[in-house]
Amino acid sequence: MNTKYDFDGQDEDRLVYVRPVLVSDLPEDVQDQVEDQDILYAVHRADGERLALVTDRSMAFSLARENDLAPVTVH
Repeated sequence: MNTKYDFDGQDEDRLVYVRPVLVSDLPEDVQDQVEDQDILYAVHRADGERLALVTDRSMAFSLARENDLAPVTVH
């Protein structure tokens, strides 16, 4: 998928990044709350602040859009 995307004109305050996160890389107190998942999906602001952790990618995108944010994928 090599589709160019023009970020000019995007409201940077609304842009959030969705990326997979290994549960084993999370703090132990968060790991203790996760059941039967190896990967969660994080929603981050442009400055890197994590806004949310959810169980699947589509939920991360839905959550962002419900909060008037513009999600993009980060690998």
